[in-house]
Amino acid sequence: MEPPVPKMTGEKPMGRVLIVAGSDPSGGAGIQADIKTVTALGQYAATAITALTVQNTMGVKEAIGVEPRIIIDQITAVLEDVGADVIKTGMLYSPDVVNAVVDTISNSGFDGPVVVDPVMVATSGDQLLDDTAVTLIRDRLIPLAALVTPNLPEAEVLTGRKVTTPAEMMQAGQAILEMGAPAVLVKGGHLKSALLTDFLITQDTITELSAPKMETRHTHGTGCSYASAFASLLAAGYGLHQAFPVAHAFVQAAIVAAPGFGAGHGPLGHARAKVMLPDG
Repeated sequence: MEPPVPKMTGEKPMGRVLIVAGSDPSGGAGIQADIKTVTALGQYAATAITALTVQNTMGVKEAIGVEPRIIIDQITAVLEDVGADVIKTGMLYSPDVVNAVVDTISNSGFDGPVVVDPVMVATSGDQLLDDTAVTLIRDRLIPLAALVTPNLPEAEVLTGRKVTTPAEMMQAGQAILEMGAPAVLVKGGHLKSALLTDFLITQDTITELSAPKMETRHTHGTGCSYASAFASLLAAGYGLHQAFPVAHAFVQAAIVAAPGFGAGHGPLGHARAKVMLPDG
């Protein structure tokens, strides 16, 4: 029997998610995965593209940044017309792009949540951000965030400490809170364990969700999709702790529904991932 389709009512307006991230021509990660996730969860996706990449399931071959002025204009064009309930950031490519994005959001009057996926390392292991840009994300973007969603390698880069166990994940999450974020999702997909645990950490709570590790190579774009699932649910009016199990379940379902494309880390099956939205 198929899982139930998310419950959407005609009376509730679509939440608007503005995604600020890079493009993946293979469709597995970046802007493409973000749009698929937001759409699958019944919300509306708008975008500001920060970089064009040449990549597929085998890895990232090349990337070129979009001129910061064009990124600023994209964000401004969306906010002054369509608007946004949540802004989600992904790959920001360079120090100039990080500064442009932070300045534009800060000066726009936008007062909704910002979900920061600190994209620094691709699933393939390719480094996507230089040290100066990492410092700016730590010092300028994270304090702007409502939620930061690092995986283990990203948590290590942000905190400067090893993160290989659940205890170290919680410690890293606390360290990122101290950078100014009110909530951190530390994702355990890189744990060397048969059971993978994610931690949603705030100043007052630590909530964990675990799932058995899936023996699959189809994990391209899981981080982008997870953060965008959170952004979608926040845009729909749900709280962080309501969104956590649904976003987690969505990514799990999308991995199971992977179409099997590509010779490397294959894409997820966003359109076939069915989850039930929470009541209220």
